[in-house]
Amino acid sequence: NIFSYYISMKVPILLPNIFNHPFTYESSDLNLKIGDYVIVPFGKSKITGVVWNQFEKDTKKKYVIKKVIKKLKIPSLKKTTIEFLNWFSEYNIVPKGMALKLLLLSSSAIEKFPKKKYELFKSQLKNNTIKLSKDQKISLKKMNDYNEKFRVHVLQGTTGSGKTMVYFEALKQLIKKGFQGLVMLPEIGLTGQFEKKFIEFFGFKPAVWHSGVSKKNKEIIWSGITNGEIKAVIGARSSLFLPFKKLGLIIVDEEYDQSYKQDEGVIYNARDMAISRASFENIPVNLITAVPSIETYDNIKKGKYSFSKLDKRYQDASFPNYEIINLNNTKLEAQSWLSKEIIQKVNLHLERKDQILFFLNRRGFSPYVLCKKCLKSYSCPNCSINLVYHKHKQNLLCHYCGYKTLLDRNCDKEGICEFVFSGPGVERISEEVKKKFPSKKISIFSSDTMNKKNSSEILEKIINNEIQILIGTQLISKGFHFPNLNCIVVIDIDLSSQGHDLRGAEKNLQLYHQLSGRAGRTGKPATVYFQTYNLNTKMISDITNKNPDIFLNKELEVRKLNNLPPFQRFVALIITGNKENFLEQEAIKFKNFIQNSVEGKVLGPVSAPIFRLKRKFRVRLLIRGKKSLKVQNSLANIISKYKFPSGIKLTVDVDPINFN
Repeated sequence: NIFSYYISMKVPILLPNIFNHPFTYESSDLNLKIGDYVIVPFGKSKITGVVWNQFEKDTKKKYVIKKVIKKLKIPSLKKTTIEFLNWFSEYNIVPKGMALKLLLLSSSAIEKFPKKKYELFKSQLKNNTIKLSKDQKISLKKMNDYNEKFRVHVLQGTTGSGKTMVYFEALKQLIKKGFQGLVMLPEIGLTGQFEKKFIEFFGFKPAVWHSGVSKKNKEIIWSGITNGEIKAVIGARSSLFLPFKKLGLIIVDEEYDQSYKQDEGVIYNARDMAISRASFENIPVNLITAVPSIETYDNIKKGKYSFSKLDKRYQDASFPNYEIINLNNTKLEAQSWLSKEIIQKVNLHLERKDQILFFLNRRGFSPYVLCKKCLKSYSCPNCSINLVYHKHKQNLLCHYCGYKTLLDRNCDKEGICEFVFSGPGVERISEEVKKKFPSKKISIFSSDTMNKKNSSEILEKIINNEIQILIGTQLISKGFHFPNLNCIVVIDIDLSSQGHDLRGAEKNLQLYHQLSGRAGRTGKPATVYFQTYNLNTKMISDITNKNPDIFLNKELEVRKLNNLPPFQRFVALIITGNKENFLEQEAIKFKNFIQNSVEGKVLGPVSAPIFRLKRKFRVRLLIRGKKSLKVQNSLANIISKYKFPSGIKLTVDVDPINFN
C-alpha cells in the first residue's frame, strides 16, 4: 500500500516516554513505513521509536530536524495495533508515548534470534480428541459462531464445570489455522498449574509472560511473537500489549477478577482493554467466569455479548451446601476465633479424610495492635492505616508502603507500651488451629507464603492430601484445583465488606462462588460454614444462591437507581502532596479551574479513605458523566492547561474499581 510509506523526507516517530505526540525526523533514504521500528537520536542519547501514523501538530518553534539513525530488522508494528494504542491513550488519559512503552521491552525492540532459540515453543499440536459433554459442545459451538471477526462471548460456568476444556478446544482450532492466541490470567501464581494443564492438552509449551519472567526469556518471547514463531501466550495484564503478528483470539479467564486493574504507573483495566484490542484487530474475545462482573452481566442482558453457560460440574460433582454458625449463640473463648461448634464440624470432616480450609481475607497475625495503657494503636507513620503484626517475623508491617517496625514503644502513660491484638490475621488463626488440631499437618496459603521458591512443592502436598488443614487468604480462591477440599470455614464474613467500597457486595458474591468452587470437586459432599454475628442471613442466602443472576439483577437495580457504573462513567482524580492544608487549597483551586470545561459533574474534593499513603496526603475528586469519550477528551484538554505547583501530583484513574 503506497499510502503506508512516507514519501517525503519527514517521518513522525513516537518514542516511549511521557510525550503525547510523535517527533518529526528525517528518514535518511531508509524507505520507512508506518509501524517500522527505528533508532533515533534524542537529546544526547539514542532511543528506540516506532514510525507512527500521524505527525505532531505544527509548532511555531523552529527546530533542527535530526535524522533517523537506522531501521531495525523487525516486522512492522501492525496498523491495527497502532490504532489501538492511540485509542488506549485517549481512553485512559495516558500520553501516547507511555502507551507505546507498554508494548516495548524496557523501551527497546528486539531483533530476530536464530530459529533454534524458539524451538522450546514449537507448536506441534497433539492429535488427541477430548471428549466433551453435551453442554460443553453447545458452549463450544456458540463460542465458535463468529466468522473470525470481532465479537465478545461470555462463558459462565461454575468452578469445576470444564470451562477450560471448552476454550482450549476453541483456541486449538485457531492455532491449526496459523493464528496466535493469548490466554490472560489474573494472577502470576496461577500460571504454573495452568501451564501444566496447557501442555497436557496441546502437547507443546506456551510462552508465559509476567513480571517474574527473566529478561533473556522476555526477549526471546517478544521477538518470537512479533515474528510469528510463537503461537500461544499465557500472561498477566501486560501480555495484552505484546506486538502479535497474527493474533486470532484473546481469552480472559476469571474476567471479574479485580487483579486485572493496573493501579500504579499507567492505570488501566486489562479486561476492558482486551475487549478493545480485539475490536481493533477484528478478532473474537472470550470472557470466562464463574460469576460475571456487573459490567459484563449488564452487556449480556443488553445483548451486546453472546453467552453460554455450563451448569453441571465435571462428573456431576455436587455443589457444596452451606451452613451459618451464629456467633451470637456461642460464646467464643478469650483470644479465640473458632467456635466449639466449628471445631466439632471440622473433626467430623477430618474423620472422613476431608481437607479443611479456614478462610480469612487478611494476611499476617493481627490487623490491629494497640496499647492497653495509652490505647494508642500502632499505625504507619507514612500512611493513614494500621500496621499488621506478622508473628513469624516478629515485626509490624504496612501492607501499602512496606514500612516495618518492632513492637517496643515508649508508652505515653508509663514505661513501655503493653500491646494487645485485636482482630485475627491468617497467622493468628493458624496458631489457634495448631492448638486445636495438634496432630494435623497445617499450612498457610497467602501471598506471603506462596511467592517463595518452594510454593510448587506446597501445592503438590496440598493436591496429594499430605496437608490436612489450610489457612488461606483470597489467593486460594483463584483457580487452584484441590481434589480433597470438602470443608471451608469462612471466619468473620461481616468484616469483608468495607463502607467505602462500591463493589463490596459484588466482591463477596464472586469470592463465595470461587471458594465454593474449590470444594467438593471429586463428588464427595462438601460444606461451606459461615461464622458470623451478622443476622442478615438474607444477604448470605443471596450470595450463596446457585443462581448468581438473582443477586446481580438486584445489584444492577441499585446501581441504576443511584447512577453508578455501569450506567455512568466515573473518573477519579487523586491529588497528592506533602502539606495537608496546601494540598486541600490546591484541590479546590483545581476543581474551580476544570469544572466548567469538563463534560460531567465534578464531585469533591474529599480526603481519600486512605488519607495518607507513603508520606503523601491524598485528596480525591470524582467526575461522573455519560459513557462517552467526551468525558476523557474534555478532561485531558483542560488538565493540560493547568500547572500544579511543585510537590503536587495528579493521578487519573478512568473507571476506578477501588476508592482507596
